[in-house]
Amino acid sequence: MADHDVTSPLLTSSISDQTQVILTVDADDSGPELQHKPSHQRYSSQTHSRNCNLNQNYHHSSQNGTLLNSRNPFSFLGCEETVPASCTVDPFRNSTPEIDGVYEWLKIVICIPIALVRLVLFGLSLSVGYIATKLALQGWKDKHNPMPRWRCRLMWVTRISARCILFSFGYQWIKRRGKPAPRETAPIIVSNHVSFIEPIFYFYELFPTMVASESHDSLPFVGTIIRAMQVIYVNRFSPASRKHAVNEIKRKASCNRFPQLLLFPEGTTTNGRNLISFQLGAFIPGYPIQPAIVRYPHVHFDQSWGHVSLAKLMFRMFTQFHNFFEVEYLPVVSPVNNKKETTNHFAARTSHAIATALNVVQTGHSYGDIILHMKASEAKQERPSIYMVEMARVESLFHISSLVAVEFLEKFLSMNPDPSGLVQYHDFLRGLRLKACSLSEEIFAFIDVEKNEKITFKQFLFASAHVLKRPLFRQACELAFDECDATGKEFITEQELQDSIKPVIPDWKEDEVHNLFMLYDADNDGKVSKDEFLSCLRRNPLLIALFSPSLLGKGLSGGSDGMLEEIV
Repeated sequence: MADHDVTSPLLTSSISDQTQVILTVDADDSGPELQHKPSHQRYSSQTHSRNCNLNQNYHHSSQNGTLLNSRNPFSFLGCEETVPASCTVDPFRNSTPEIDGVYEWLKIVICIPIALVRLVLFGLSLSVGYIATKLALQGWKDKHNPMPRWRCRLMWVTRISARCILFSFGYQWIKRRGKPAPRETAPIIVSNHVSFIEPIFYFYELFPTMVASESHDSLPFVGTIIRAMQVIYVNRFSPASRKHAVNEIKRKASCNRFPQLLLFPEGTTTNGRNLISFQLGAFIPGYPIQPAIVRYPHVHFDQSWGHVSLAKLMFRMFTQFHNFFEVEYLPVVSPVNNKKETTNHFAARTSHAIATALNVVQTGHSYGDIILHMKASEAKQERPSIYMVEMARVESLFHISSLVAVEFLEKFLSMNPDPSGLVQYHDFLRGLRLKACSLSEEIFAFIDVEKNEKITFKQFLFASAHVLKRPLFRQACELAFDECDATGKEFITEQELQDSIKPVIPDWKEDEVHNLFMLYDADNDGKVSKDEFLSCLRRNPLLIALFSPSLLGKGLSGGSDGMLEEIV
């Protein structure tokens, strides 16, 4: 054995052809800013370093043997490979979705008679609260202004009914820490959101004005009660509705005659073990905010509303001896007055305070991830949670909406992913109606940044969105159509499409070209208009690589200084 001194390594290093990624963590006391800092700024250096290494060696095994593909087929747009940060956390997963264990089954059997009594109490409390609310709202037409005092006093009956509802759900006592700040000190309260229980509790304790989805107004009984709270309704998919909601938050926060405003900035419920990205509506007005946190300590029954039906969750609550619930009011967070502070930084400081008090990790998930999860569930995917991509970070990076991400998910699901959510090369070709060739391998390699010869939805989404949002993308699409439509007749035929892509794939067969042409020909009239052509490339931006030789001939270059600003 060789002699070693104290400073010699115990294991000798060996030359390896595996990629090594070095992560540099900078000591920075900016703290909360990290969570809201754009993702491309946080790991762009790692991405560049890793891409340089990965591009040097990519071996893809195919039926024709091992091929070397290191060329970036989208370099003419100025694209670099994207490396999505992997995230194995599911902040929405309920840890006890099924009844498991002898103790739980025995407890449920014992509690069934108690559950029947609780159900009756729940029904009576809801009815009494509904009637009291109807009386309080009777004849009140000026709902733009605060509710008159005598009507608020009548709403105390509904508030007591809300406490009885909590009792019926097994919350006989509720542990509180701290105190709500006076309205003059903090006109806005924000809280993490785990279940439907905390809105009922806050209604009882604070009787605040809330911000809620428009769909809540149509709920039986509940819709009437929340109308009495002068709820600010918002449609999360409508920019105009979101803008109106922010204006209403500012108006009501500035008037001391209104009650405090309560917002759940996460925008949806989580399992309480993570804190997802915050919507900015509560922070844009710039008023002091009191954070509040809720906890649901448990051993056998997770009370979070994560991928569990409401009826099942209520049944489990009814059949527990007691459900634990804790509320803690944190110190007020005020905007910085002595220097300019962005809304993002104000939200970051508040979310950091909540995450620290909860001792949980912050993630980039948002309500958009739930939409992706639901879409994957509808498609009968075995593990729908693997299709969540931290949509808040995707939106920050690429400025694409959740609805656009759903469209990319539909395309990815058409490629027949395996139970692990991975798509192989031949299925990828079938989904984009390409044929096996060197260009197709280069496109696949551009997505397969980890070189596993399989791609994930997150990789597919990042690559597609990265190409789609390049400043030159629309110009490239229009130039590609002009190259196909050499005669200027404002549409292209199947033969013209085949002629345009011959330089990159010279041996197209007639049926292969026809399948690709049908992807563009939305109305099946045998010709592709400019609108159809551009629309198809927006849905399938990776296909722009088919026209790269003609576009390079036109002098299109992603490295030019004259990039055009564009909104796709």
